[in-house]
Amino acid sequence: MSSSRLPPSASSTASPKRLSIPAGIWALGLVSLMMDVSSEMIHALLPMYLVTALGASALTVGILEGIAEATASVTKVFSGALSDWLGRRKLLAVIGYGLAALVKPLFPIADTIGLVFLARFVDRIGKGIRGAPRDALVADLAPPELRGASFGLRQSLDTIGAFLGPLLAIGLMWLTADNYPAVFWFACVPAVLSVGILLVAVREPPRPASRRRVRMPLRRSELQHLPVAYWWVVGIATVFTLARFSEAFLILKAQDAGLAVMFVPMVLVIMAFAYSLSAYPVGILADRMDRSTLLVAGMAILVVADVVLAGATGILGVSIGVALWGLHMGFTQGLLATLVSDTAPEELRGTAFGVFHLITGIALLVASTLAGALWQWVGPAKTFWAGALFAAAALLLVLAQRRRLIGPGNSR
Repeated sequence: MSSSRLPPSASSTASPKRLSIPAGIWALGLVSLMMDVSSEMIHALLPMYLVTALGASALTVGILEGIAEATASVTKVFSGALSDWLGRRKLLAVIGYGLAALVKPLFPIADTIGLVFLARFVDRIGKGIRGAPRDALVADLAPPELRGASFGLRQSLDTIGAFLGPLLAIGLMWLTADNYPAVFWFACVPAVLSVGILLVAVREPPRPASRRRVRMPLRRSELQHLPVAYWWVVGIATVFTLARFSEAFLILKAQDAGLAVMFVPMVLVIMAFAYSLSAYPVGILADRMDRSTLLVAGMAILVVADVVLAGATGILGVSIGVALWGLHMGFTQGLLATLVSDTAPEELRGTAFGVFHLITGIALLVASTLAGALWQWVGPAKTFWAGALFAAAALLLVLAQRRRLIGPGNSR
């Protein structure tokens, strides 16, 4: 396996200020925004719906969330590899977003935990099909000098949807007198719009003639083309993912602090607002400075967020912890995608994103299940303390492997 490090920065030959982010990336961001409005309208209410209306336990919520996200991650590895083989990333993105839109009507008619699980499972399959090809498509469209900004922009637009969705959920819960199914029906509309934007506004660039064709991307001989630096990114992200279990537990923490049911979605609004405000600026910074420094900062913020949430007993403390949680997401999620794009060969970008999401998705399953068990057996405080310990471990790992991670060309 190659031991190559990150490629040298191209910022010495072109200034990011002289380039603009391609229209296709803006369109992909709008697609993500609309689908996130839809998904978060549902996700903001789903933990409460499961616990209060259907009688599920916190452990059940943790297992459901973990399995749902792990399903998406497993699917991503195959869709990413398929996009490398076919050389057609948009087609798979359309299928993935389309499946998610088609399954949304299952949520308002679900009256059992099993049916909710089925709807969430199929919805996450759609996310899995679109995820890696979409990320690889962003990398294909983005100028190398604006790669961090491009991933940050898409992530920021995606996250704007993540706080508009809960805001709409709050308003609709008030208008409908806490009618969960009615709100879930409204969530179907932006999902359909996202597919329309993708079909009309995104054009996939042609495959360069010089790019090596990959026939079996998941074969060992092909995976050996992924360099050591890439596997360090995956390893660090995996340890870090153990610290950031499902946001469903932020909602449960707010309920535990006494927040009224109608206002519980404000938890995701606060988190997503901090996330969206930070993701694009951090992406711009990632094109201009040492990326590992930003990653360390994001991990340190999560440690502080977990400590605050562990000790919070009132709504103000929970709000501060949730805002810090969103800030850490803005510092890390687009940056990790940028690092994957930096370290993966162009012809294996889809596969690289798929493997990355698979491994971190398994870690998220473990983290969410563990968080649910800790929550039920020893309480919320120790759940967040455990998250802080894992985040600190990931931070130390980045510091220990910093030179290998950033490579000589990325010390901007």
